[in-house]
Amino acid sequence: MDVQLRDVTLRDGLQLTGKPLSTERKIALVRSLLAAGVPELEIGSLARGDLVPPLADTLDVVAALTPEELERCWVWVATPRHVQKAVAAGARNVQYCFSVSDAHNNANIGRDTAVSLDAMPDAVAIAREAGGRIQLCLATAFSCPFDGPVDPDRVVEIVADPRTAGSCDVVVCDTLGQAIPSEVGSLVARVAGVAGDRRVAFHGHDTWGQGVANALAAVAGGATLLDGALGGLGGCPFAPGASGNTASEDLLFALRPGWLTPEVLADLVSESEDLLAELGEPNRSRAAQGVRSTATAFPWTAGPRA
Repeated sequence: MDVQLRDVTLRDGLQLTGKPLSTERKIALVRSLLAAGVPELEIGSLARGDLVPPLADTLDVVAALTPEELERCWVWVATPRHVQKAVAAGARNVQYCFSVSDAHNNANIGRDTAVSLDAMPDAVAIAREAGGRIQLCLATAFSCPFDGPVDPDRVVEIVADPRTAGSCDVVVCDTLGQAIPSEVGSLVARVAGVAGDRRVAFHGHDTWGQGVANALAAVAGGATLLDGALGGLGGCPFAPGASGNTASEDLLFALRPGWLTPEVLADLVSESEDLLAELGEPNRSRAAQGVRSTATAFPWTAGPRA
């Protein structure tokens, strides 16, 4: 089974950072990651700029990219109006996201889950009219910071709901990073069983150190797309207890996709180190530490940076 990485540094990775990243720097990072061979990227969000300032220039980033680049990029949206704005700027791939938990959906988007679900057919129609693709993204699929554990039956019901049928992918999110591999594998397998021909993706966080293990459990359950962020950057500003994403470097080292070579991984680690230093953020990637090891007999080790 061909499993791909989507790097979400430029959306989920940046939304909790204290230092802004310039639009020009974001565009350069998009192009660097695409040139390295990363198959897909999430490059921003249509969330309100006053609530998530690091992502306020998302439409400027979209407008600066070529149609060919945008074919591999996704923009986070939460309403049909967001979809309209994204496609008007040039985006063709949007991730329509809402929470399985009402409490988190209200904190994150300002409405009950049912309202977001009711609006999805309109979002699908707008994306399709523009010749684009739209994903169904289910946040808090395992646990909610306000209400606790989430009933997996509710996740499966939403995926099977006819109002979500127009999506091309289903993204199952462990927003808080509290799930364990057995839970992830079980839920992803159930989602894959009702998703039809839609691709199943897993978006995990490494809060409890289960990021890579959960991702591999998701793959075993049928996921073919995994989200990660450089250096484990990120978290949700509306989900107390959420920490960084699973590191892209760690996922790539575990997956070993055909385009990844030791040299490409070392270049991505350098890119990550530069970005994290610029933002004043720690590097949480264990694979990045491995790349910098002095155990040079291992082909994936590049040694300390010159």
